[in-house]
Amino acid sequence: MPPLLRPEDLAAIMGDDDVRIVDVTYFLDDPSGERARITYETAHIPGARFLPLPSLADPESDLPMTVPQSDAFAHMMSRAGIGHADRIVIYDNAPSHCSTRLWWLLTLFGAESVALLDGGLGAWQNAGLPVERGVPEACATPGLFIAHVDLTRVRSLREVRDHVEAGDAQIVDARSPGRFAGAEPEPRPGVEPGHIPGALNLPYSRLFEDDGRWKSPDAIAAEFAAAGVDPTKPMVATCGSGVTACVLAFGAERIGGMMPVYDGSWTEWGSDPSTPKAKDV
Repeated sequence: MPPLLRPEDLAAIMGDDDVRIVDVTYFLDDPSGERARITYETAHIPGARFLPLPSLADPESDLPMTVPQSDAFAHMMSRAGIGHADRIVIYDNAPSHCSTRLWWLLTLFGAESVALLDGGLGAWQNAGLPVERGVPEACATPGLFIAHVDLTRVRSLREVRDHVEAGDAQIVDARSPGRFAGAEPEPRPGVEPGHIPGALNLPYSRLFEDDGRWKSPDAIAAEFAAAGVDPTKPMVATCGSGVTACVLAFGAERIGGMMPVYDGSWTEWGSDPSTPKAKDV
């Protein structure tokens, strides 16, 4: 299964026994997830399971989207009827393209075949394909998800500090230019405006067409180049809380690169009094 599916591609395989469709709609200004759940219940792809993104984080962490423990993640996937060997297709109905966060988590924990639905629910509906309404029935048959963590896909605060000090990796920030520059206040209390020193700014929205579909690999490569990012050299993606950094990670893989994600992102870095901060204002 390719990593990016068109609506007609998904429609052709959605009845297969090993295909699992997951709606992971999440809004950055809706931390409780209630609006996302209502959005799902209003319209979703037939048979899609809803996984609230905040539930796929470490409940012991003070940060909003920290990677959960591997056994906890495996339990959550298995309980949702998802196995590591299934073909897993993810989509969302949100401007943040948050489905990439679950794509990254699944690949981090060893899922064998994961794809995004290009254009999300909007593209599915624009193709004239059917949707369902309402609350789905609970999953009757658990899946078998065995987690194998690939630590090359994630970076910690200490590791990013080391990269900054050594200058041996490109730190690429997916936030808006205003937040990157420090010209706009941060949405979370206690987080200073600005960016990691030496970081490059590639707003995640630049990887999409106006209709929400992904740009072509050539166009994505051009956006990386315009931001001064060389995908053949070491990279680390960061953002506000670790969600839209995963957009850059997926985009990097579309053009043959590999971009680990700084999981704590600016929420962690910007709230730590010991970390250096840079501003462009």
